[in-house]
Amino acid sequence: MKKLHISFLKFAFVIMSGSLVTSCSKLEDFGDTNVNPNGSSQVLTSALISNVTASLGGLAAQLQPGLYCQYFAEPTYPGSSLYTLPQINSSGTYSGSLMDCQLIINKNTDPATSGLNSVTSGGAAENQIAIAKIAKAYIYWTLTDRWGDLPYSEALKGVSVLNPKYDLQEDIYKGILADLKDAVYGFDDTKPTAKGDVIFSGDIAKWRKTANSLRMLIALRMSKKYPNPGAFAASQFADAVSDPYGHITSNADNFTLVYPGGNYRNPWNTAGASTDNGVAKTFTDALGGLNDTRLSVMASNSNGVAYGLTAAAPTTPAFALILAPSARQDNSPLVIVSAASVWLAKAEAIELGWIAGDSKVAYDNGVTASFAQWNVTLPSTYLTTSPANFDGGVGVASIGGSTVIGSNASTPNKLARIALQQWIAYYPDGLQGWSNWRKSEGVLAAPALGVPDIRPTVNAKSLSGKIVRRYVYGVSEYNLNGEKLSEAISNIPGGDDQDSRVWWDRN
Repeated sequence: MKKLHISFLKFAFVIMSGSLVTSCSKLEDFGDTNVNPNGSSQVLTSALISNVTASLGGLAAQLQPGLYCQYFAEPTYPGSSLYTLPQINSSGTYSGSLMDCQLIINKNTDPATSGLNSVTSGGAAENQIAIAKIAKAYIYWTLTDRWGDLPYSEALKGVSVLNPKYDLQEDIYKGILADLKDAVYGFDDTKPTAKGDVIFSGDIAKWRKTANSLRMLIALRMSKKYPNPGAFAASQFADAVSDPYGHITSNADNFTLVYPGGNYRNPWNTAGASTDNGVAKTFTDALGGLNDTRLSVMASNSNGVAYGLTAAAPTTPAFALILAPSARQDNSPLVIVSAASVWLAKAEAIELGWIAGDSKVAYDNGVTASFAQWNVTLPSTYLTTSPANFDGGVGVASIGGSTVIGSNASTPNKLARIALQQWIAYYPDGLQGWSNWRKSEGVLAAPALGVPDIRPTVNAKSLSGKIVRRYVYGVSEYNLNGEKLSEAISNIPGGDDQDSRVWWDRN
């Protein structure tokens, strides 16, 4: 079984400097990429920032959760889509990207290191710290949405805390929201921007918009636990959306990682071209039923793979691979946070009564931004009379076929229409698609499981036959931090099981 390494008995500061390259205009930001932080007290913080920002794309390109929300299917070696494999991935994220973030913060705040050239050459301390806090918050968000409770408040302290406690997900959410707001106001426009940033090249205005956009998305993820206007989630969302530094409203401000190709390439260049992976018939049916032309770029063709097969799919006709070849070149950009997802979040918040505004305008803006992001022409009737129009679009009555009987993308109300467009707009980010699907449960009448109302494969081999709701903890956690882990598991209704739910997913 693969493992999530968060016990810190070994915390090698893994800096993958050999693979860190970005757009040609930003290569100078990487500084001395041959510096080994394990052996040098003079590690460049600009190199750490490069490591962190360059690594974020991998978190937005995950296959396994994309299988759970039926973006993808397994045409060759069915496994995860049958829910039979251990629900755990090895990331090394704590000893890698998260520790890099913490080192940036530590080196800029410790009087013994803050004046060193290796630190000051990375730009103003305030701006380095703010970027590290934003990246750290995003990384923790992706971790906790997979596992739930995790080491947080006692994590990243090295040998001083070898057995960190597992914080409740509710506390992690509140902590990362606070860090994001601190980061927005921690930047200093009057001082040198941070060096080594391969996403925005130190552009403070865009980093602030990204932080506020993340605050909105994270707050909305808690809508099951805090559904009411004026409650914690709503107040956090409203505070972020009204922040004077703004949020992402245009694709020009998207949180996007640009790859140069070659040794450092878009992860979908390999995963998308592999015949081990395909686009699920669930997804192609949904977009086909909406007459949604984004499918022409989101998949290599419209022949989706039946989800949850027990044997290899036929190769004739050719089944749909992930993304059209033009969208998965080795130098194709990867959008991590999009204007489309932010506009659709605003539409949902308006419908929930969290903020004032016109939900149809926000919905239409979100859909329009998504089509533009994919460089696809928006059909003239899509927002007016098609099955996707906001005022009365009915969606798609049946999707996926015989392996997922009962699956549909019906949208009898506005919240369901928003959720369906969110599912499409997040593609191919499997983690966000799966998380948003879990959150959307309840916006349709029972027995709907979420939007779209996807059903588990009839061939499921798990004991429950249900779609996975969370990853389980790895063997190393039981072996190396067992006492603290036992305490954490006692707080999970249903225990450490793939059918148990993370905190925000519990009704």
